[in-house]
Amino acid sequence: MASDWARTVEVPPDRLPGWLQRFAQRHGAASVVADDDAVLLTCPDEAQARISLRWGPLPLTEDPLQALVAAYQQERTIAALIVRRRGHAVGVFRGDALIAGRHDHHYVQGRTKAGGWSQQRYARRRDNQARHAYDEAIADAVDVLIGADADALAIGGDQTGVERVLRDERLAIIAALPRITIANVPDPNAGVLADFGLRARAAPISLNAHA
Repeated sequence: MASDWARTVEVPPDRLPGWLQRFAQRHGAASVVADDDAVLLTCPDEAQARISLRWGPLPLTEDPLQALVAAYQQERTIAALIVRRRGHAVGVFRGDALIAGRHDHHYVQGRTKAGGWSQQRYARRRDNQARHAYDEAIADAVDVLIGADADALAIGGDQTGVERVLRDERLAIIAALPRITIANVPDPNAGVLADFGLRARAAPISLNAHA
């Protein structure tokens, strides 16, 4: 499949049929090629769209786009985990609805320009504060996510923090879920958590320069 993508958009499941229709209206009827990871649309004017198969390969069918839409519109349960040093959020989404969620902020001291002993002291204090922040994220993840019977785990934030939380043995069943990585997630709050669930269900579509 092509690899020179100019941009990526995230299309919610309920808007995916309309997006596909408008893409065809703008660029002409597309040839459709599906593999295990994506569906590639190639139009007569060289416009291309690569739609990631977030939920795995499509069933064999004469209409892969219909199968694509059905896969994205199927109601699923998604566990959500956002971790940063200064905050975390956890939640369980069923379809569009947040059925359980929690978020919190932490104080982690900023870096200092001082050198020598002062720098070491501040570094130790920052590490202790970060450890405490991760421990709180772990506690909330255990309380909220365990028992959710989720289909996938959506993660975002600082990769180091996410992996630190998921290393806790109590979260082994959550860490083993198929993962959806959401990029560019701001410091978590109630609004960020709610939007995170919508982004986890959206179809990521990469577009080339002609699209």
